[in-house]
Amino acid sequence: MITVKRLSLEEARLLLAGAEQKSKEIGVPMCTAVVDESGHLIAFERLDGGKTSSIDIAINKAYTGACARRGTHEYNQLGVPGKPTFGIHTTNQGRFTIIGGGLPVTVDGEIVGGVGCSTGTAGEDQVVAQGAIDYLLEQLKL
Repeated sequence: MITVKRLSLEEARLLLAGAEQKSKEIGVPMCTAVVDESGHLIAFERLDGGKTSSIDIAINKAYTGACARRGTHEYNQLGVPGKPTFGIHTTNQGRFTIIGGGLPVTVDGEIVGGVGCSTGTAGEDQVVAQGAIDYLLEQLKL
């Protein structure tokens, strides 16, 4: 048997709260998605002013972070022509994204989910996603 650790709804809500806090801090209203370790959606929030086109993007960023087990920004560097993972963004029915702003959520060395943010630049999205994770870990006292 394999025991799988995954985010609870309560923990997903903490990630959303952390993303909202960081979004307000930087002045960019985000769409934020939280998925479990298998990439299935647990929670989603679009702040007032968040782009409707960013809904699917945020979900796909969270999916990629959880399932690929690394930040989407890392694949942005690895997925260019001439690199071994060129074209990876066309896999998984187009759900795999190489746009920064998706991160795996790691607790005690284990990936338990993913968070994806979208509306700002890729850099802003990544800052908010990291802010969400930092807030979760702070609240869990980890």
